[in-house]
Amino acid sequence: MINILLCGNRKVFDGALTQLISMANRTGEAVRVFLLTMDLQRLREDFTAITDSQTAFLNEVLQKKNSGSMVKKLDVTELYEREFRGCVNESAYCTPYTLLRLLADLIPGMPDKLLYLDIDIMIANDIRQLWEIDVSEYEYAAVKEKYGCWLIRPDYFNAGMLLMNMVMIRETGLLEKARELIRTKKLLFADQSAVFRSTTRKKLIPRIYNEQSRFNKKDTVVCHFCKRLMFLPYPHTENYKQWQVEEIHKYLHCHAFDADLEEYLRLKREFEERV
Repeated sequence: MINILLCGNRKVFDGALTQLISMANRTGEAVRVFLLTMDLQRLREDFTAITDSQTAFLNEVLQKKNSGSMVKKLDVTELYEREFRGCVNESAYCTPYTLLRLLADLIPGMPDKLLYLDIDIMIANDIRQLWEIDVSEYEYAAVKEKYGCWLIRPDYFNAGMLLMNMVMIRETGLLEKARELIRTKKLLFADQSAVFRSTTRKKLIPRIYNEQSRFNKKDTVVCHFCKRLMFLPYPHTENYKQWQVEEIHKYLHCHAFDADLEEYLRLKREFEERV
């Protein structure tokens, strides 16, 4: 069983659906998805939890591909409010939902090994290649951040994919230390910076496990549709997500997931007809 950790509000449904379709279409082993969510309408009206109907549909899609797979929704609103309410990073560059992964060690029943994935990720090969990497002597495995490893530190990583050894994380207090930083110190990249600063021992792994710009390479396992820095024709950023099908074709020239995205569009229409 492969244990996946996802986080977000009801708006991440498209990302979760596309990602899980791509994962299930390439991975024979059953996956168990822990979907952390919360209601934070005190900050923004659209900060509402993933719905039960969205969760049930994601679970249905996975189980049709592998009956042993499942999606489990965990509402951690109370836990978030206890740990982070009013903290200096609630208005960080991303939404507060990026902080939810930092609560993993406080949630009862979480497995000893977790693969955290950002929602703007697609799986291009069998995810077992990543899952089976040995992290028994490390808190987690990660891939260098494309720009941060040049601009910040050579070992700076991208936290959009973290293969987490929860046993060691609990022993070293990694997430506890990261939460304290989030509460007390304004950080440029919030949760990512907090994890980086709190790390005792990490394992840096090849870029194929969190590819941040080149999406058509055959050996890539994880494709991360994160914000990209572009220099031509003038310095600017691009931020196209996998569910923006026309945009990733036109601007990213990515066709590696066309079959997955056709399935996504069909399933999304099916879901919308139900609700």
